[in-house]
Amino acid sequence: MSSDATRSASPVEQWGVFETALRGPAEGNPFTDVTFSAVFRQGERAFPVTGFYDGDGVYRLRFMPDATGEWHYETRGNRPELDGRSGTFTALAPSAGNHGPVRVRDSFHFIHADGTPFIPFGTTCYAWIHQSGALQRQTLQTLAGAPFNKLRMCILPKWYPFNHVEPERYPFEGTPPRQWDFARFNPAFFRHLDTCVADLCTLGIEADLILFHPYDEDRFGFHREHCEVHWGFDRMGEANDDRYLRYVIARYAAYRNVWWSLANEWDFVKPKQPSDWLRLGGIIQAEDPHRRLASIHNGGCDFDHAQPWITHCSLQKPHTDGARAYRDRYRKPVIYDECHYEGNIPQSWGNLTAEKMVAQFWSAWINGAYCGHGETYLAPDEVLWWSKGGVLRGRSPACLAFMKTLLADAPSNGAPMNPPYWETWGVPDEYYLVHLHEQQPAKWKIRLSGDNARFKASLIDPWAMTIAPLGEFHGDAELDLPPGRTHLVLRFVRVHHTH
Repeated sequence: MSSDATRSASPVEQWGVFETALRGPAEGNPFTDVTFSAVFRQGERAFPVTGFYDGDGVYRLRFMPDATGEWHYETRGNRPELDGRSGTFTALAPSAGNHGPVRVRDSFHFIHADGTPFIPFGTTCYAWIHQSGALQRQTLQTLAGAPFNKLRMCILPKWYPFNHVEPERYPFEGTPPRQWDFARFNPAFFRHLDTCVADLCTLGIEADLILFHPYDEDRFGFHREHCEVHWGFDRMGEANDDRYLRYVIARYAAYRNVWWSLANEWDFVKPKQPSDWLRLGGIIQAEDPHRRLASIHNGGCDFDHAQPWITHCSLQKPHTDGARAYRDRYRKPVIYDECHYEGNIPQSWGNLTAEKMVAQFWSAWINGAYCGHGETYLAPDEVLWWSKGGVLRGRSPACLAFMKTLLADAPSNGAPMNPPYWETWGVPDEYYLVHLHEQQPAKWKIRLSGDNARFKASLIDPWAMTIAPLGEFHGDAELDLPPGRTHLVLRFVRVHHTH
């Protein structure tokens, strides 16, 4: 290591992105011919980090410091100008709003690194980064005023109903639609993705990056032998898949708001076998120095969520009341990232009423899970939120904002409760939420506590976004309910008397 290579960098905040760049060779194929990495150290802790080529002879390293104080790094490379370079930087206290990356808490829940609870209220904009600049800006503006704190999005472009658009940028060098050099990435594409991920981070939104998907054919359906490949990004081959995945991890693992979704509808990506997903999941586990949250999303067949690189179950199901079985089997958080979408398109998965969309969220929560939103209202320009972003037209986001506020005040140790508390979530003898689903009873009876404690009862209407007090009760509570209303929620909060 040469002493003149040592340099000090500007400070970054804890859980921010430290980045450094070195000049290196531009000839040949730097994506395959050059290796570049570093080890970041603080005290006895060491983090190996892979660098990446960003075009024009520039090689970059990105790292997220997880603690304040001084950090040191030293590079390794197979070219002298990239090898043996060292540096230091200081990580400062995090700024307001920076709560750190999200981690799993108590098997079934999530929490930020600073201890702030994280309750996922996700939405879906699969191809928003592939739209015009004006539409992308509109999407970000919409998100800034929406209740969502997680966004599912594809890295690779999407060719699918309501989304037959050639993007401005492609992830690989080549000529569209099918002449690609999968061994050469397009740095301009990924610099744009850098900006999109950073913009979401500024809004406090987790970027759930979908790494692979099956939406790359001119006629998508179950009779796949009759489909014509459009770009071919779903069938690049093992070596190219692995190189792409490693490049994405090297480039984005340092962003605190990044989650990995290995695939959307993994079982519909017909060129890949289950063994391919296990190999790719192993790469995530081995290559990500920051251990970001990671999942894989199903089409018709569930994946084995017991895999060690999977941190939570990402599910597609038409109903969200089956979470207890997944919790019991995998002992991991459960997110129904897709439970059909609010909208009016002909496809059966895209015409839920807004009220049903809201009910899906409540049903998931009562059963110990989380839910995801999507919106598919027809528009003359075919700009549907679920795919392209733009504006939200449905009513469910307002109701979800109301729900989000309610859950922020719920106890952090709540859980789904066993019989006789049917469809009830809470803490025994302290707090109960009862979801009535499609039932519309005139009366409801519940055993609150065996110690004569008193509870304040409230009637929550998730659709009207109202909370009506029902009085105080102890022992057995029997409530009169309004006729003709479904999906109501009853809340009981124990009254603690102060002396």
